[in-house]
Amino acid sequence: MSDLSLYRPNVAAIIVSPRYPQTCEIFIAERSDIAGAWQFPQGGIDEGESVREALYRELKEEIGTDAVEIIAEFPDWVTYDFPTGSIMERMKPFKGQKQRYFLVRLAQDAKINLSTEIPEFSQFEYVGLDTLFTRVAHFKRPVYKEVIKHFQKEGYL
Repeated sequence: MSDLSLYRPNVAAIIVSPRYPQTCEIFIAERSDIAGAWQFPQGGIDEGESVREALYRELKEEIGTDAVEIIAEFPDWVTYDFPTGSIMERMKPFKGQKQRYFLVRLAQDAKINLSTEIPEFSQFEYVGLDTLFTRVAHFKRPVYKEVIKHFQKEGYL
């Protein structure tokens, strides 16, 4: 087990469209600072902030809405290391991130707005599970697979 103090506390959202559960479409977005890097919305947990408070704040900051319904929460922290030589090394002294994942459904009337105060993403798409792992950043795939597999096993996806 890695020393979790070396990992930045973070929250992440797997967002399914309002058509869930009839249709399982998952939201991914391309980072505005790294062309071709697609991911789920995620962000740091501020000191004194609960994981759920961070979830709603990060969604509002990154996609312009926090109008979601929490379907499920992954039961454990998961970690990943920042790739060597990447822009993410600006997060030092952390070697990576420890994340809490939530599966959330976007509200029917929610409006995605990527033109936030500090735009994190340049574009977004909804994709099926069959194409998700071909689109997301390579170093995040193992964590994404672990979390998706759990939600599938629990009958959510």
